[in-house]
Amino acid sequence: MRKYDNRVVITGLGVISSIGIGWEKFWDNLLKGKSGISPVTSIDTSNHFTHNGGEVKDFKPEEFVPEDKINSLSRASQLGLAAAKLAIEDAKFPEEDISNRRTGTCIGITSGSIQVIEHIDDKLIKNETIEKDLICQLPVHSTPGVIAKEFNLNGPNFIFSTACAAGNYAIGYGVDLINFGRTDIVLAGGSDPFSRISFTGFNQFSAVAPEKCQPFDKNRKGMMVAEGAGILVLESLESALNRNAPIYAEILGYGLSCDAYHMTTSSVEGIVACMKKAMRAANITIEDVDYISAHGTGTLTNDKHECAALKEVFGPHYKNIPVSSIKSMLGHTMGAASALEAITCTLAVKNDIIPPTINYETPDPECDIDCVPNKARQHIVNIALNNSYAFGGNNACLVIKKISNYSPQNSLS
Repeated sequence: MRKYDNRVVITGLGVISSIGIGWEKFWDNLLKGKSGISPVTSIDTSNHFTHNGGEVKDFKPEEFVPEDKINSLSRASQLGLAAAKLAIEDAKFPEEDISNRRTGTCIGITSGSIQVIEHIDDKLIKNETIEKDLICQLPVHSTPGVIAKEFNLNGPNFIFSTACAAGNYAIGYGVDLINFGRTDIVLAGGSDPFSRISFTGFNQFSAVAPEKCQPFDKNRKGMMVAEGAGILVLESLESALNRNAPIYAEILGYGLSCDAYHMTTSSVEGIVACMKKAMRAANITIEDVDYISAHGTGTLTNDKHECAALKEVFGPHYKNIPVSSIKSMLGHTMGAASALEAITCTLAVKNDIIPPTINYETPDPECDIDCVPNKARQHIVNIALNNSYAFGGNNACLVIKKISNYSPQNSLS
């Protein structure tokens, strides 16, 4: 197996979320424990069991996309493009500069094209004309394609549809592209819109909480369907140093596993395998882990299985590691979830602060982890794990580390 040649760092962050647009507002509201859950307005929920979700209600696409292009882009592409623009600006990249570099695009998505199908169905029912713009939005790969076209990125371009772990998959593959010298920079992350089909489906599963998401709480009642986008600028350390770029953190490695167990329920064994692979790839031990961003959906089975896996991997040490779920605030943003959580881990590592799990009221003996209940915590975070699990048994774990052993004076010492 070829040796990994390049260290990979994070130099830009772009966030579109229900608690803030831009990483600064997002991070501030995470630490305040602000909830982005509110009554759903983008679809009619009168015939559903629940009526709340994590919509991004203050997103204005015209602030990021030329008006003549807005109607040609799906909601997923609008959110993803906006997050990419914010990430590039944050990385201090002039747009003409990033287009002249070996820059790739890796985006995770779960239901982006489903929303377009909903629009087409509505028009068919009303016997209305289906515009060409809608058909062009239909391919699932349209989001990374739109981003690449907007910034004239001629490097590798990928879409990952591994459900709710897709963001981590995209980031992990972006790391590989840089590690193996196939590109110098990658825009990696995930984007997903609020979907009527997703909302209906999870309601029919009885998997949606009526009012609030309560990960790890004994009385948790389910997840919250949400939307958003998170994009990270990944860059080789050498490239970042050569342009005196701001550096948030380093990605040490990642692990993937497939449960091959159940379509909608993750297995403890699969989660365990995923975390162990990630730690082996990063060459770290259980004592090195300072924080874990949980998948933490707030469903009975997910939280129970995730806690069981943590106990198996970390043994008695599990009680010493803070583990929080930002889905308690954002809801479940599907393909964007683990990308937004990777950004959260990056900021936790950078700032030595851990966001809370809000809405925690009643301890569950089966989930007796330190879930950082209800209030953010100052805590030294040198290494964070970002866990994500998905339908189909797709698991991904990312290892993010405080940056070290570099000099801002263009030296790799």
